[in-house]
Amino acid sequence: MQTSTPALSLAVTIVVLLLGLTGFGLYTAFGPPNKSLEDPWDEHDD
Repeated sequence: MQTSTPALSLAVTIVVLLLGLTGFGLYTAFGPPNKSLEDPWDEHDD
């Protein structure tokens, strides 16, 4: 007896990937790696 369909598996995979990428982006933006990020607008003060 099959309990899940291929469409459900694909949907769950896409949601997991989306959440993983969102978490990685938030970690990069607000976590320890953000110390190496530079604001391009601050570099070109007129």
